[in-house]
Amino acid sequence: MSSLQDSGSGLSSSKQDSSASAAAETDRSDELLRTRFMLDSDEYQEGAGRRRFLYLSCIATSLAGFSFFVWPFLESMNPAADIEASATTEVDLSKIKPGESVTVVWRGKPVFIRHRTEAEIEAARRDDAAPMPDPQPDAARVERPEWLVVMGICLHLGCVPRGQRPTDSKGEYGGWFCPCHGSHFDTSGRVRNGPAPNNLSVPEYTFLDETKIRIG
Repeated sequence: MSSLQDSGSGLSSSKQDSSASAAAETDRSDELLRTRFMLDSDEYQEGAGRRRFLYLSCIATSLAGFSFFVWPFLESMNPAADIEASATTEVDLSKIKPGESVTVVWRGKPVFIRHRTEAEIEAARRDDAAPMPDPQPDAARVERPEWLVVMGICLHLGCVPRGQRPTDSKGEYGGWFCPCHGSHFDTSGRVRNGPAPNNLSVPEYTFLDETKIRIG
């Protein structure tokens, strides 16, 4: 009987030990889980900080790259100083005598400037009503009667008419003659004969004073 009681007590003690061991194991597992969660949470927060840092660094680098590459590109689109200078041309008229002509370059193209005589002015005005391919009164083509400023390009095929030098043929109307296809221009630069469809064009220009103009 005594041995049965001892055996029962041993079994009861063994069960209690097993229960205690299981409870301890459960507590240990919970602790490990909690610890692991906390570690994962800390790692997550640290990683998020690194990602934010990398994100902001990428933005800063992109802005720096934009300034380094794009800004010079935008600056290169602005006209250079020499191009801006060539956009206008100033001409001193004081040395051009009546009856003489000079050729200047504006934007890479020739411009004819003629100091007209009284006879040339009168001839241009007299022919205002004459039949022309491109009718235009002389007064509409000059700022001052004695000075004629026209582009030195025939609008037929882009040739440069003759008539600037004293030895050049000035055509049938005393102005210019285009030998390429035979267009004749009068002393106002208007086409009178030949295939040119339009008069010699008048560029934009301004008198800065009595003896100087700015073209463009």
